This record gives sequence, structure tokens and C-alpha cells, in this order.
Amino acid sequence: MRLPDAAESLLQGWHWPLLALVVLIALLLLGRLIGTRLGMKRWGLPEALLAGGLGLLVAPAGLLPLVPQPVIDLWNQLPLPLLTLVFASLLLGKPLPQLGGLWRPLSGQVLLALTLAFGQFLVGGLAVLLVLQPLLGTSPVMALLIEVAYEGGHGSAAAMGPTYERLGLEGGQALGLAMATVGLLASTVVGGLVVVLARARSWLSFGAGIPLQQAMEIVVEQTPPLEAIPADQPLEEGTLELPAWWRQGADWAVNMALAGIAVVIGCGLLAALRWGADRSGGVFAMVIDALPVFPLALLGSLLVRLALEKSGQERWVSTPIQSQTGTLAADLLITAATACLDLRLLAADWLPLTVLALAGLLWNLAVVLLLAPRILPADWFERAILEFGQGTGVAASGLLLLRMADPDDRSEAVTAFSIKQLLLQPLLAGGVITVVAPLVVVGWGLPAWTALCLVLVLLWIALGLLLARQAKAS
Repeated sequence: MRLPDAAESLLQGWHWPLLALVVLIALLLLGRLIGTRLGMKRWGLPEALLAGGLGLLVAPAGLLPLVPQPVIDLWNQLPLPLLTLVFASLLLGKPLPQLGGLWRPLSGQVLLALTLAFGQFLVGGLAVLLVLQPLLGTSPVMALLIEVAYEGGHGSAAAMGPTYERLGLEGGQALGLAMATVGLLASTVVGGLVVVLARARSWLSFGAGIPLQQAMEIVVEQTPPLEAIPADQPLEEGTLELPAWWRQGADWAVNMALAGIAVVIGCGLLAALRWGADRSGGVFAMVIDALPVFPLALLGSLLVRLALEKSGQERWVSTPIQSQTGTLAADLLITAATACLDLRLLAADWLPLTVLALAGLLWNLAVVLLLAPRILPADWFERAILEFGQGTGVAASGLLLLRMADPDDRSEAVTAFSIKQLLLQPLLAGGVITVVAPLVVVGWGLPAWTALCLVLVLLWIALGLLLARQAKAS
């Protein structure tokens, strides 16, 4: 038997998933190794993007086609389960906030974030209605790419891509990933220039800030290493002490089980919703049929954490393990999704991508420079630049920009931002609204959706200005 035939026979059945997993992990490790040498973390860029780029090189359509097509087909199925794991671990490792008395200082942050997100829907709709549809006949679903890519990032873009494609946007996943990459780069480069402008205009509340390079060093120094998991907690007297590696393995097993429970809860909730939708029919059934499990896995994560805190058993949760679980799942997701990009499609659609990318970036800058000083408290710029980084790239980009503006962490930006994320994450950036938006666009039409977003943006702005005026008067 010839070698190719023998190899084909060997890799039948379960061998393909094993090969796909091994190659994906190898790409991620190689990307991390090269990314560390290049200092990518210092620029707020995920090393998984480099790993995905290496995957593009060895994909069947790449310059060095070493990876067979069945592996690419399996990688195409990974974004949804990996994003579900990211959401399942998101709230497990964080103490639930006490919201009493926090609404007044938090309200401006929430309203600014809502304005930023729904404004991305708004400008996307206007760009498609006024420019892209008349000139290029673009699908109305393309209007949603700004929010899913800028606000949601690579994970949400990869997970929502198949839904966009079913609703008429060819190559929706590849287009969303390309937009997310543009947003990631713009958040660091443009955001750094905005901090320099703020320093020149004396917008910083706590001194002159620091240069970009020093901020990068602070962020990198404060990032815990992968192996930093507390496996040497003190034991009660008379307790048999186990080896550290055994206890660490047990910690991982328990925390993976907790994340699995959150996923099971999410799947159960989705099954219950679909059971009810099958009996009700109509628009509700259409919405639930397209609803993925990951927003409900976030709710499962919240319920598991709440149960642990109410029973006094939160000691079973390890914050570093949950954080590393989410980080690893997100890195694998970005690597797989980037390696599966259709570059020919991106080359064909460069013009609409450019229009949408610029529209989203200009909107985010307008919110930070024009609206934030009128809505947020005294340390408005520190809060706003954190929102800009997250709403254009990822949360790490926002933290990097915040360290430039507030290296001593004297503002309340991180606290307000963290609680705001807990409140809005289930809705936006890959949450329920992100999932429902394409169904509304197809069902109601893009003009009606854009008009609704305009009304909501005006409402959030009016409420923000009103609350800020009341705070000043009191």
C-alpha cells in the first residue's frame, strides 16, 4: 500500500479530531513563543492572532499547504463551543458585586457604554443604507459587523459568522474577523494618540500620565504567569498533605467541573426556551431558533457563582484557573478562526470593510471626546479611554490605555468598568442583543432597525446628561 493511502486509512474517524487538536495547540504554542520574542503583549495584541496567521500559511490555500482540508473543516466548527467555555468561566472566578448605593457613580459608565454600542449599530446601518447599498448592493446584515467585531471582538465575530451567512451575508465570519483585527490595531494606535492629546490638553485627572512603552511594561508586569496557580494553600491541623502537583490537578478538575455545570445550565435553559418556542411559534420561535448557547452559559456561570457564595463554598473556585481557562479557550478560538479566513473574500470586500471600519472608529472617538466629559464624573477621561479600548479592541487594550493615563491606578475607572461589564456582558458584545439584531434586521428591515437604534442612542444620551446635571446640582 502506498504511503498516502496508509496515512489516509490511519486518519479515518476519530483520528481527524485528534490531528486537528494537536495541530491547533502546536500553532498556538508556536505563536506564543514568537509573540513573546516580538513583545506582542506590550502592544496589547493577542499572540493568538500570530498563531492564526501561521495557520493561514499552512492551510490548503496557503503558501505552504501542509494542513489537510478535513482539519480546516473541524476548526470551522470550534468557535461556538470555545466561546461557550469562555462565557461559562467569565463570572465564576469573580466575587459578585454589591450593587447597593453604586447606581449613581455607575450610571454614567453604563449609559456611555450603551451609547457606544448602540451607536455602532446606528452608524453601521447609516453607512450601509446611504453608501454601501446604493453603490454595491451590500447585504443589510453587513451593518451589524461594527458592533460584533469592535464591541464583541474576534470571539463574537467567529461565533456569529455562521448566523450572518445563513441570513444572506456571504463570508460573514471572515468579514467579522477582519473587522475585529482592524479594531484591535486601531484601539492601541489611535487610543495611544488620544492619550497623548489628553496629556497636552490637561484632561488627565492624576498627573501627566506615562508614555506608551512604560504603560506596556506595567501591563505585562501585572499579567500573572500561566503557572501562577495557588497550589500551596495552608491546611488544617491533622489534614494529610498531598503533593502540590496533585492538589493543582484536583483544583483544575474541580474548576473544569464547575465550568461544565455552567455550560449544562446554559444548554438546559436553551432547550427549555426552544421547547416553549416550538409551541408558541411566530417571531419568538425564530429568535430562539437562532439563539446560540453562549449567552445562556454566562447566566449559568452567574447562577453557579451565586450558589457557591450563598452556601459559603466559593473557596472551591480558583480565580487564576477560571481566568486561564477563558484565556486559553479564547486563544484557541482566535487561532482556529483566523486560520480559516478566506483571503479572497476579504480582498473582494475591502471597500465596504474600510467604510465600516472608519465609521465605527469615528463614532467611538466622538463618544470619548465629545460625550464622555459631559456624562462621566471628574475622572472622565480615564473612564472613557478604558471604554474606547474595550469598545474598539479588547479589554486588555482598554487597560493598556488606562495605564498610560493613570499609571498609579488612582481613578475609579476599573471598578466602574468591571461592574458595568457584569451588567451589560449578557446583552452586548456577543450577548442577547448581538444575537437578536440580525433577526430583527431581516424581519423588520434595516431602516426600522437603524431608526430604533437612533431612538435608543438619543435616549441614553439624554439620560446621561440628565443624571450628570442632577449630580452637579446635588
